[in-house]
Amino acid sequence: MTSAKDIRVAPIGAADARAFVRAHHYSGKVDPRSQLHLGAFIGARLVGVAQFGPPMDRSKLVGLVRDTPWQGMTELNRLALIDDTPRNTESRFLAVCFRLIRQEYPHLQWVVSFADATQCGDGTIYRAAGFVLTGIKRNTSIWRMPDGNVVASIVFEPGFSPNAGPKSLKARYGKTGGESSGVFLRAVGAMRLPGFQLRYIYFLDPTARGRLTVPVLPFTKIAEMGASMYLGQPRASEASSDAPAIHAGEGGAAPTLTLQQ
Repeated sequence: MTSAKDIRVAPIGAADARAFVRAHHYSGKVDPRSQLHLGAFIGARLVGVAQFGPPMDRSKLVGLVRDTPWQGMTELNRLALIDDTPRNTESRFLAVCFRLIRQEYPHLQWVVSFADATQCGDGTIYRAAGFVLTGIKRNTSIWRMPDGNVVASIVFEPGFSPNAGPKSLKARYGKTGGESSGVFLRAVGAMRLPGFQLRYIYFLDPTARGRLTVPVLPFTKIAEMGASMYLGQPRASEASSDAPAIHAGEGGAAPTLTLQQ
C-alpha cells in the first residue's frame, strides 16, 4: 500500500502543470504568470501540482515581514491534487516543495498563499503544512458574472495592465471606460460572492518569523468570524475544522510572475 512518503516531487513543464490545474483545481483556471511548477508523482503518475510565482501586487505584501528584499518572497498560487492520494499527501508534498525551494532559491525567505473560503475552503492544507494564519477578511474581490464566470475584480481596474488586448476579460465583457471595477461589475449585473479570504504565510527562513509585522491569528479565529468553509460550504460546527484537506485545490486568490531574482 502506498503512503504519502512514497511521493516523488520534481519540476514539470508549464503546459503539463496548467493542464493538470485546469482539470483538478476547484477554479478550473490557471495563473499564466506562474514560473515554478512542481509535480507530485506516485510511480510515474502525476497526482499533484504546486505552482509558485510572485504576487500580483508585491508592494502590498512584502512589508508583512520587515526587511524582506523585494525578491525575497513568493506566492503559492495554485495547489491541486487528485482525489485518491494517500492520507497526508498534501502536507508531505508541500514539505518537499519547500525543501527544494530552499535549495534552489535561497534568496526566498517566505511564502504567502490565500485560502478562498468563498468558493473552496478555509485552508486545512496550509494549517497541516505549518503555515501561520495572518489575515481573515470578508470577500470583496471575487464576483460571478451574468454568464456564470467567476472573476477577480482587480482585472477590471483601469490601471491593471496584464488584462488588456482583444482576448482579455475587459474585452470579453466590454469594459472600455475608466470607471472602477466595482462600478463596472454592478453595472453589468455581476454579483459579489459571499464569503471570506484567508491569508497564510510559511517561513522558509525561520528567522523571518521574528520580523512578521502583523499578528499571528489563532486558528479558532476562523470559526469565530464565521469563515469556516469546506468544499465551498459552511462547516457545520467548530468540530469539523479538521475535515480532510480539499484535494480539488487551494491557493492563489490572486494571480502571480517569476521566482528569479
